[in-house]
Amino acid sequence: MSRCRLTLLLLLVALIAGCSALRLSYSQADTLIAWRANEYFDLNPLQRDDLNARLERLHAWHRYEQLPDYAIFTSTAIAKARQGLKYDDVVWFIEGLKGRYRVIVNRASADAAEMLATLAPEQIDALQKQWRKVNRKFASEYALDGSVEKRRRARLKKVLDQIQDWTGGLTYEQEQKIAALLDAIPLIEHLRHADRIRRQQEFLQLLELRANPQQFRTKLQAWLVNWESGRAPAYQQLSVELYAKRIEFYLAVDKLLTPGQRQIVLHRLQEYADDFNALAEKPRIAAP
Repeated sequence: MSRCRLTLLLLLVALIAGCSALRLSYSQADTLIAWRANEYFDLNPLQRDDLNARLERLHAWHRYEQLPDYAIFTSTAIAKARQGLKYDDVVWFIEGLKGRYRVIVNRASADAAEMLATLAPEQIDALQKQWRKVNRKFASEYALDGSVEKRRRARLKKVLDQIQDWTGGLTYEQEQKIAALLDAIPLIEHLRHADRIRRQQEFLQLLELRANPQQFRTKLQAWLVNWESGRAPAYQQLSVELYAKRIEFYLAVDKLLTPGQRQIVLHRLQEYADDFNALAEKPRIAAP
């Protein structure tokens, strides 16, 4: 998913934040989003106040109407994982995340369009400056200017970090086996990088429509929902081909885990489910 959708996805912070800090992180999600929006657009005081009001409403809706569903979704994922992950289970999880993302987009796109319509030319310049910064970071993290071997090492580091974040650590033997499994998957990060830039340019073109509220809102919503459309043919074809390979990769990684590592993963997922339920509880109104 591109950086352009980061603001909405921060409301899914529970899926990426550390468990120990989940409740605090989620409770501050609207503040984090506002901070990130200001970082990208250099908002003026009136825009910041407007954004904060919109985010407060969106956050309340998400917390009390969506988090109960997240708790059920996570609990179901735990049950599937306990039985041993299968290909269809991973597809179910991926599609479940996509579906919940679309729910947020459909709820928030009108507010997003109204806020974006207030952007001044210099704020769009600030956005492009920030994009150049994050694009350079992406290229550096994946060593896109390096040799194929250097790019493979960069990708492996990212993947190992992601896996260890869930398992609590890997043995040297596990890392070597994961590296061998990953080598069978073609490098695609250079195509991802090019597609990020394409999406950024599409967003700039969308902003040119902001003087027409209805058209802008409709096209922005479609652009956010259909984030996989419009890809270059080579990238689209390779993405389809690699979809199954990536799932098979993570199923193979799952088989490499020790019972202790698997228990750590399940325990973290259960903490997520518990926190979702706790966060979704509405405050009790004190008796008069």
